[in-house]
Amino acid sequence: MVQFISAADSVAIAAETPWPPTDFPTTTWHLVDRAATRFGARRGVTFQLTSGPRARAETLTWAQLRDQVAQAANLFRSLGIGETDVVATVLPNCNEMVVSYFGAQAAGIVCPINPLLEAEQIAGILRETGAKVVVTLKTMPGADVAQKTAAALRDVPNVTHVIEVDLARYLPWFKRIIAGFMRPKMDVAHQAQVLDFPTALAGQGTQLAFDAPATDRVASYFHTGGTTGLPKVAQQRFSGILYNAWVGAHILFNERDVMMCPLPLFHVFGAVVVLGMATASGAELVMPTPAGYRGKGVFDNFWKLIERYRATFLITVPTAISALMQRPVNADISSLQLAISGSAALPVELYRRFEAAAGLSICEGYGMTEATCLIAVNPPRGPKKSGSVGLPVPHTQVKIVDPVTQMQCVTGEVGEICVASPGVYGGHTYTEAAKNADLYYPDRTGAPAFLRTGDLGKLDEDGYLFITGRSKDLIIRGGHNIDPAEIESALAAHPDVAFVGAIGQPDPHAGELPCAYVELVSGADVTVEALMAHAKATIHERAAVPKYIEVLPELPKTAVGKVFKPALRKLAIARVLNRAFAAEGVDASVVAVEEDRKRGLVAFIGKGPALKEAVLRDVMAKFTITWDWA
Repeated sequence: MVQFISAADSVAIAAETPWPPTDFPTTTWHLVDRAATRFGARRGVTFQLTSGPRARAETLTWAQLRDQVAQAANLFRSLGIGETDVVATVLPNCNEMVVSYFGAQAAGIVCPINPLLEAEQIAGILRETGAKVVVTLKTMPGADVAQKTAAALRDVPNVTHVIEVDLARYLPWFKRIIAGFMRPKMDVAHQAQVLDFPTALAGQGTQLAFDAPATDRVASYFHTGGTTGLPKVAQQRFSGILYNAWVGAHILFNERDVMMCPLPLFHVFGAVVVLGMATASGAELVMPTPAGYRGKGVFDNFWKLIERYRATFLITVPTAISALMQRPVNADISSLQLAISGSAALPVELYRRFEAAAGLSICEGYGMTEATCLIAVNPPRGPKKSGSVGLPVPHTQVKIVDPVTQMQCVTGEVGEICVASPGVYGGHTYTEAAKNADLYYPDRTGAPAFLRTGDLGKLDEDGYLFITGRSKDLIIRGGHNIDPAEIESALAAHPDVAFVGAIGQPDPHAGELPCAYVELVSGADVTVEALMAHAKATIHERAAVPKYIEVLPELPKTAVGKVFKPALRKLAIARVLNRAFAAEGVDASVVAVEEDRKRGLVAFIGKGPALKEAVLRDVMAKFTITWDWA
């Protein structure tokens, strides 16, 4: 078998094994069944509720997982779920999430929803997808998932059944009793019938009670975006999901591996890539705490958890790497072979810090929800280029396109990254048809359309892909394009800086000016003046030097660790407008900046008693900011 070491190897692997492979499952149910047949008694998925290195944990073998997935699929079918119906999961990580994810795909379509979202966003996704069944948490001390889901359901009449998972069952018996006394009462009523997850499963057989055709269809809906705003819903087919699983089993993992994965399973990186690759290869998947990296004590105990499970692969994201670098390596991590990082570009300086501290290479990769995730990865056993997300994986084509001319860029030239692969569902990426307009570049040779990722990047002479920024993140200063990645890389190299988010703040003269928001490493005490001096000394393009730097206690981030720039733009709009009002003596202030589906970001302005509206309107006329009265 050809090893994945170079771009030529990727092409050779694709030629050696045409897609789809004749000996590979075509649905996730058949993938789970295959894992049970091949690896039955081996450890499959492991979950522990708390982060302690000796905390109670539950492991399902691959055979046990298959039986429970069959029970869940039968349950969903009994509740009226057919192949085109939707089961939504509003769950953190736990073994029930794995069972529900696969069971829903066997019966119909799964829609994992981020439990950190507010009730309004949860309700919007449930309406958009037409979900009939929701699997969520039972009320639990210290968690509000059940309450938010119930509040969302008041406005979603299409949901007929709610199935509750009780995380208290993972606690020792005496703590379960205490949790029972402290359990909040549900004070929100909705129309759906409520079932208990283990009770409902127990009434179902461990063999599928219906035919599961080995044919391709839409199997999942994943929403995109952060913890605020209006998420879009992308749809994936079995073929794209299984493609990710095949790549993992073919070039990354085998049944002797243990994958430490504190990433959420409501995101494609955790569910499609990591869980799918584990199921295809037989590797054990370990999930520490429901909140993963966000769980209490996870970072403090992390290296000891690696030692406990003798993990061979660490699945991580840049924000988690930065947090780990603020803690000593205080355990035996000799079992680790590689760290795989995704979700966002990894700053070069952070890459170097990690390799020096952990003695471990990072294999950076790249994917996106709209492409059913995996696009490129640095070859685990081949050369890794610092700052690159690696080589396109077999059967994936990447080309760099000039967004203006729509012509392909030459080697080394920056343009928009466009992708064609088994994971791209051409013409049907989003459930809302209007959002698919202008999402693809037609290939004049008649080949499949290339998905426009919205990311800016370049390919080098060896075929390695480098991401330089987001096309929508470009800061346009007086018609001059500034890549925020240059600002972020320069500031991230400062030893006191943990994370950076660079955006364009509104300006009445230039349109936008570069500004940066910074989160410091724990215990650091550096001034804004020092950071500005560092920026001026290290940013080579004079126009890109930020005009404003602000240190925040913590930058807003998505569930998988990306800096959430829409939230930073809201901060910048409010700050700039309020300063403009103060300078002109306008008795008004920005009450909130909210995202509107049709108007984009809208500044809502509150009136003071001495407000002269004509003066305010003169000030607002200088900006291209949409506004309304609060």
